[in-house]
Parts: sequence; structure tokens; C-alpha cells
Amino acid sequence: MASMSHLRIASFPSLSNNSRKLLPSLSSINHLKTTSSCSVKGRPIKCMTEGVETSEQTQVVRRSANYKPSIWNYSYIQSLKSDYLDETCKKRVNYLKGEVRMMLDQVMDPIHQLELIDVLQRLGLAYHFDNEIDTLLMSIFCNDEYKNEKDLHAAALGFRLLRQHGFNVPQEIFIRFLNESTGNFSESFSNDTKGLLSLYEVSYLSIENESILEKAREFATAHLQEHVNDQETTIKHALELPLHWRMPRLESRWFIDVYEKREDKNHILLELAKLDYNMVQAIHQEDLKHMSRWWSNTGLAEKLSFSRDRLMENYLWTVGVFYEPQFGYDRRMLTQINALITTIDDVYDIYGSLEELKLFTDAVERWDINAIEQLPDYMQICFLALYNSINEMAYDAMKQQGICIISYLKKSWADLCKAYMLEAEWYYSGYKPSLQQYIDNAWISISAPLILVHVYFFVTNPVTKEGLVCLEKYQNIIHWSSMILRLANDLGTSSEELQRGDVPKSIQCYMNESGASEEEARDHIRHLINVTWNKMNEDRVTNLPFSRDFIRIAMNLARMAQCMYQHGDGHASQDQVTKDRVLSMLIQPIKL
Repeated sequence: MASMSHLRIASFPSLSNNSRKLLPSLSSINHLKTTSSCSVKGRPIKCMTEGVETSEQTQVVRRSANYKPSIWNYSYIQSLKSDYLDETCKKRVNYLKGEVRMMLDQVMDPIHQLELIDVLQRLGLAYHFDNEIDTLLMSIFCNDEYKNEKDLHAAALGFRLLRQHGFNVPQEIFIRFLNESTGNFSESFSNDTKGLLSLYEVSYLSIENESILEKAREFATAHLQEHVNDQETTIKHALELPLHWRMPRLESRWFIDVYEKREDKNHILLELAKLDYNMVQAIHQEDLKHMSRWWSNTGLAEKLSFSRDRLMENYLWTVGVFYEPQFGYDRRMLTQINALITTIDDVYDIYGSLEELKLFTDAVERWDINAIEQLPDYMQICFLALYNSINEMAYDAMKQQGICIISYLKKSWADLCKAYMLEAEWYYSGYKPSLQQYIDNAWISISAPLILVHVYFFVTNPVTKEGLVCLEKYQNIIHWSSMILRLANDLGTSSEELQRGDVPKSIQCYMNESGASEEEARDHIRHLINVTWNKMNEDRVTNLPFSRDFIRIAMNLARMAQCMYQHGDGHASQDQVTKDRVLSMLIQPIKL
């Protein structure tokens, strides 16, 4: 299409300035109603409501997505066992960590320091050595060693690690690699696959208007594609999704296997990576069993059989956001939040009548237990589960930090339900929103703002006034993370679901406005994801009133979204890709 670039700007003004336009749709961990195995059907049932005006005689047409039962049942989850929580493993890991600290202390060459840091990060071990890594990177940055590096790989690696850790590194360090006459990267690097890979990866840490890094991505991508073959799994892996966009825990599992095959591998690092992975996995299994008992006790899967029973997938999201052992409480609470979001999303998307949804939205907005008397039976248990769970989280915060956070939590749930309500009204009225109308509501209904509000209080101590202001307005990195989650969710929508048109997606809205084909619309959404990443990259190095942990978690939520929807709707469909990821991350330890 000749006017494609113009359409991109006109249809998505929020990405061309700093105005706080809202973003995506559906529900965060909500996930696309139906896949090829889920057909929506209408069926009349009697509405068993006591306090609502609809009488027993009223016939309400209910939809059903025919979601399949969970393949991970309660008994299976409770049977999980691990041999990696005993004292022998802990002692061995502590010994190996000591050896690695000596490596970090003894390595003198800046390039070797950078490569060691990179390997530690990719093996999933960096969280053990945060202080040592910060010290090394500060020394490299202050001595300006990275600025004069003539090796493409070394220059790109230094730039990526420094910028990733918040250092202000200018793109101009790559000018020396440009051809003076053409202004593009010199063709002399076209066969340097190691340098090209590093250049490719660093280009995804760009911010807006960094033309040199844009050229770097174009140059590296074009030449890496020339070197792809069946043996080059590393190149194929990178071109499929850049490192900066990948879910850290899953990437570590992949890289451990790759590193083991390298001739230059360090056996101490490899052993520590395997042991640590298995020990953290054992902690995750204990989290999972705890949450399986909670989910069973709520009775929601049994009582609301129309909704998705996806405890395992809901827990998987939390591992993608913060896998480290110290975040156990946070993972458990976020699993509860994810499960409640998934259930409530299905109430709005599939089952509830418009009048019932208005009553539920009002009850959540009022946060009044007395409002339950006006709800249908199936909504009463849903509201009680929500009310009790969130109040308990607020109570925990009061006990541990002495702050009252319930007003912030209930506001985020009210905002989510109001966004769901608007989508339901669009559906029942047959209204087709413009792309901007869709975006303005959909970044809230994807539920990322709600998730990040709760997570903020889980990981932030002390809470600051400045942080609360940004939190309440869903500003900065919260906005961009939500955008990516929404757009990635939309890309996971199947062509069949688009044609059925139950709920509009950004793809449909763009097709309607521009006359683009489906594939052109998908390309446009990918472009918007890239633009949004540039904005998030820029925000993360500005003076945000958020902790390093919170900023990393917000970015990891975006990464987890691209992981879950990389091959379709991995949250609802229980496809083989998601099953394999659950097995490798949560069930099967690495062989030592």
C-alpha cells in the first residue's frame, strides 16, 4: 500500500507524541476468546437470579467458547517432587558461586569482563552477582573503554550491556563502522556473523530517532538472513525474536543447552547454571502446589464451567515476570490476580448478559459487599472471590508496610471492569470502533495496568508519593508495557476469530480504516510494537519514580506477552508450544 506510513501515523497518534493515549484490548491475561478448537455458540438457559429484576421465566441467551478442561489437573500438580532442595545442592551452589565471584574479581580485560557478564545473564545467573556486575560495568563506563573499540562484536556487546543497565551510551560510538561515502554500515562486516549478531541484538535497545541503530538493524538483519542455514540455530533463534524481547527464564533454558555445546564453555558456569535452574524450578513447583490448593478452594473452575480453567498458564505468566526465588509471595499473589482476571474476562466476554454485566461493574466500582445481593448466583461467587482475595492482599500490605493500599487496588479493578463493560456494549450493539477508540479502551482491558499496580506494592518498599502519582495515572512505563501486551495479544488472534468478529481487535480496526489486507494490518501492528519498545527503552533510563525491580518487571510483562502469543493464543488454547514450555520451565529438571 502506497500510503502505509501515513496511515500508521494517522491511525495511532499516541505513538507520535507524549500524550497518554490508552492502548490494547481484551483482558491482560485474558486471551482471545476462541481458537480453532473453540467455537462460540448461543444457547438459552434460565437465569437463576434472586435479587435481580430478571425473573426465573426470563430466557437469556448465553454464549459458550467450549474451552477444554485444563490438561494440568490438581492431582498431577500436587504430585510434583524435586530432588534439588536438599542441603547438598545448596552447599554445592554456594561453593560454585564463590568460584564465579573470584572469576569476576580476577578477570581484567574489559572484553572478557563483558563476555562473562553476558554469559551470566543469559544463563540466568546474574541475579546472584548484581553488585559485582554493577561495579564492573561502572568501571568500564567511567574509563570510556567501550568508545574506542574497533571490533564490531565488542563495541556492540559493551553498548548493549551498558544501556541495558541504565547507562547513557550514545549511538554515535558506531560511526566508526559506517562507510564514509554511503553513510551505511561498511560491507566489510557482512561476513562477521559474531559481530552481526551483536549488532542486531543491540539495535533493539534503541530509542526514538536513533537513525544509526535503525541502520544497524537493517544491515545486520539483511546479512544474517544470508547466513541462515540448518546448522545456524543461534542466528535463526535471534531473527525469530531478539534477545531484548525474550522472556528471560525461557531464554535461559534454551541458552544452557546452547552453551553446553560450545567449545569455549566454562564448566563451573555450566554446572552452576544447571543446578540453579533446577533448584529455582523446585521452588516454583512449591509455589504452584500452593496456588493449586488455593484455586481448588475457590470453587471457581467448578462453579463457572464456562470460563477458562488455566491455573498452570496463569502461574507461567508470573515466572515470566519474576522467576527469582525471593519473589515467591509476589508470584503467588500475581497468580491469584491472573486467575481472577481470566475468570472475570470470560464473564464479560462470553457469559454475562448486558444487564448482569452492568450490575457486576457497579458492584466492583462500589467495592461494597452488600452489592452482592443484586447479583446472579454465578456472579456472587465470582465477586466474593475477588473481594476476599484483594482485601487480603491489602491487609498483608498493611501488616508488612503499614500502608493502606485498598483504594488503589479497587480502582484498578473498577477501571478494568469498566473497560470490559464498554467492549460488551460494543458487542451487543454491533458497534465497530475506530482504531483510536479501540486503543483508548483496550490498553486498560488487557489488564496490564491492574497487574502492575498490584505488583508495584508487592516489590516497592518504601512507597513514594511520586510513585503513587504515576501509578494512579498509569503513566510512563506502565502505559508502554500495557500497549505491548495488548498488541501482542491481538497478533495472537487467529484469522478465523477475526472473521467471526466477536470482539474487534486492532487488526480489524486498521483493516476497516485503511483498506489494508490482514497481513498488511499484522505488519502494521508489529511496527507499532517496535515503536512502543523504543518508547519503553527511553522511559527506563529516565528519572522514573520506580525501583529497578519494578521497571524490570514491567518490561518482563511485555516480554512474557510476546512469548505467550508468539505462536497464537498460548494462554487459552493449551497448544503444544505452551505445553512444552511448561514442561521445560516448571516440570522437567535439566539433566546434570
